[in-house]
Amino acid sequence: MGLLGQVAAQAPTLAATQAVPLASLSQEGSTASVLSSSDTSRLSRRLPVVAGGLALGYTGTIYLLGQAWYTGERTKFHWFNDLPEWKQLDKAGHFWGAFHESRAAVDMLRWAGMPDRKAIWYGGFVGFLLQSPIELLDGRDPEYGASATDLAANFLGSVGLIGQQLAWNEVRLMPKYSFHTTRYAKLRPNVLGKSLGEQYLKDYNGHTYWLCADVGAWLPATSRWPRWLQPALGYGAQQMVYNDRDANAALGLSAYRQFYLSLDVDLRQIPTNSKLLRRVFYVASIFHLPAPALEWNSRRGFVAHGLYY
Repeated sequence: MGLLGQVAAQAPTLAATQAVPLASLSQEGSTASVLSSSDTSRLSRRLPVVAGGLALGYTGTIYLLGQAWYTGERTKFHWFNDLPEWKQLDKAGHFWGAFHESRAAVDMLRWAGMPDRKAIWYGGFVGFLLQSPIELLDGRDPEYGASATDLAANFLGSVGLIGQQLAWNEVRLMPKYSFHTTRYAKLRPNVLGKSLGEQYLKDYNGHTYWLCADVGAWLPATSRWPRWLQPALGYGAQQMVYNDRDANAALGLSAYRQFYLSLDVDLRQIPTNSKLLRRVFYVASIFHLPAPALEWNSRRGFVAHGLYY
């Protein structure tokens, strides 16, 4: 379920990162493998702050899910194969959430003074560990069920972060998310959301997931390519009111996929002396900013958008 990926991504990441100076987190440098006495002292002081922030964020996530999603009756734990549903946009949400939870955890452990390799391995699987227990809640919901493919998407999100950190010691391929309202939510508000906040989480027709490439990181230091400007590939889908094809067809709808080519601004690469702005840019870097985009879908072929959200 994409909701789980998104709520779990935002609550722990935002809550936990409020507990530490994000200006420090945005500097993804390496840490010596051997700790000095000052490093050890810093680790002992800051590590409880990191642990407390993650615990607070996870507690908030579970509470929000309980209030917004798991409000009905409970049943015996069971599994459910939801891979064919929602054109796999919910899986993209799980990947996105786990990736950014792991990214924040790695950077927070670096800020705390943990050696770089340990920070990568210990923090890298935080996204998987935070999101996966939510399948226990899904598994007792009569309308859903625990999903093995959700667990796989959580795992791949964490691995995607770990792999980049081990290879480049930084994130060069950033998954991002954007949202726009659609007319489909009104056709099934109990599932796709009644309010704007619910639609942000539940209406997959308005979800787009992006992969943004920091091409400047692969270019020579003499290159004039601005590091803040990045090409972006996007994926979305439309006309998903019911997962049942016949029920959808009764509304005159047939779900289809959308693919996008666009540009993105990496806010982390914008120079500023403001610590507040650096913190805001770090958190906001999980979202794709509105930009011109070229869409391709099987219905209309290529479609140009002057500004796509």
